[in-house]
Amino acid sequence: MSGGVDELEAPPDADAARRRGTVVHCGWCGRRLEQGSTGRRRRYCGQSCRQRAYERRVAVQRSGLPEDAVVLSDTELTALQDRLFQLRCAAEDVVTAADDGAGPGELRRMALELAETARDLERLR
Repeated sequence: MSGGVDELEAPPDADAARRRGTVVHCGWCGRRLEQGSTGRRRRYCGQSCRQRAYERRVAVQRSGLPEDAVVLSDTELTALQDRLFQLRCAAEDVVTAADDGAGPGELRRMALELAETARDLERLR
């Protein structure tokens, strides 16, 4: 446990998101958070995510990296590159299908697949 203030308070954008009615996600794993009507706004989905976030903050402070640095292992970077390649290929498939005169139903199916691929890519953790 860090005992730091940033561990206890929700980020300012979480309050704004709540007022707008948008979804707030765990600050570590990205899972959707359900906010209660009273009390402190949740920032993490559970103690393990809170602990992992604390450990990362401490490691970043010790390493001298900027706070907004993103550190990926070779495996994580390769997986991210593969997912980006899949997204690009799906987008190119939609363009090719449109150029080849695909019908609205087929284009819609392909666009939905493209949107799903993009949604999956948003979940980086």
